Amino acid sequence: MTRSQPKHTALTQFTVNDNCMMIGGMPLTRLAQRVGKTPFYAYDRQKITERIRLLRQSLPDEVHLHYAMKANPMPAVVQHLAGLVDGIDVASVGEMHVALDTTMPAERISFAGPGKTEHELSCAIAAGIILNMESEREMLLIAKLGERLGIRPNVAIRINPDFELKSSGMKMGGGPKQFGVDAELASTMQTQIGQLGLKFVGYHIFSGSQNLKAEAIKETHEKTLQLSMRLAENAPAPVRLLNIGGGFGIPYFSGEEPLDIQSIGKHLHNLLPAVRQQLPEAQIVIELGRYMVAESGIYVCRVIERKQSRGRTFLVTDGGLHHHLAATGNFGQVIRKNYPVMIGNKVQDAQKEIVTVVGPLCTPLDLLADQMEMTQAEENDLVVVLQSGAYGLTASPTAFLGHPVPIEIMV
Repeated sequence: MTRSQPKHTALTQFTVNDNCMMIGGMPLTRLAQRVGKTPFYAYDRQKITERIRLLRQSLPDEVHLHYAMKANPMPAVVQHLAGLVDGIDVASVGEMHVALDTTMPAERISFAGPGKTEHELSCAIAAGIILNMESEREMLLIAKLGERLGIRPNVAIRINPDFELKSSGMKMGGGPKQFGVDAELASTMQTQIGQLGLKFVGYHIFSGSQNLKAEAIKETHEKTLQLSMRLAENAPAPVRLLNIGGGFGIPYFSGEEPLDIQSIGKHLHNLLPAVRQQLPEAQIVIELGRYMVAESGIYVCRVIERKQSRGRTFLVTDGGLHHHLAATGNFGQVIRKNYPVMIGNKVQDAQKEIVTVVGPLCTPLDLLADQMEMTQAEENDLVVVLQSGAYGLTASPTAFLGHPVPIEIMV
């Protein structure tokens, strides 16, 4: 089946000059010369800045923005965002060290994720960051380690709600989950927090990710805030932090439309007066990763060979699954769909063709574009995968078959 190039904002967010895609004010061909080799990832810092500006303009002023660092932990990206957002959320000690190297104060860094080890918890407690507790076992271990270190740990409860974010790409809450404490068990845990002498700061309620349905996100915000206010009736201390998660998606595939962020902001504005009345000290946090960085990034590889096989044209490149697992459809897709892919140094050529773009790996899974229309390409042309600023390199099996790891740059 022939798949056409998706028609959405991914193809217009970067300008074109003399038939060549521009990123960071530089032609792609010159950027490739600057990098010195392909493949590589490039992230446009101005696009990230513009995305944060859009969020600030669209959401209520009192909503704090946190960056979910797992989306893209490249130090330069995190450093840039540290000057734009209000907090950083990490999912490992490795990410914590990167976050602590920025200008972000430790008390505005939080650590979430199941199965935190004693080593990880000790490092986080010593750093003074907030620990989003995922279980009773974790809470008891944090209390023991805090006593041993002579530090009173900052903790929040990660809640697994009894509802889910409908239409999300990955559901993180509702039903049985490895994430967080089931909402119905939170009251008992809150009593123990007070007895253990931990410094309670609030709740983290993350229901899902990659959602393009504004109505679903608005419904989840309403349920999340209602749940938070019910839980706070038995909280061991005033709620100072209320992380209501994120879930804001971006369009990747044909037929998808950008999220109506303005509608979400207006709805939140209407919900917040009741929250302010009941939780006057609480900072309302929206935690976003993909939405902040994905559309700022591209993955670039080079055509090594044009190959014909039984009536089909293949572009064999020096990049692929080992660098960009998500674009090959092997990172959560049930039915494989093409990411937006283009020939970056021949964006506006009239001559088109239907091609399949593959990488150099010895597996049929190494597929960047399947029977997709794009400008006719030759050897040494540059293939660009858009929407690549999140869950790209670090979500990929870079050790597979021993090829070199690509370079990452900020422009």
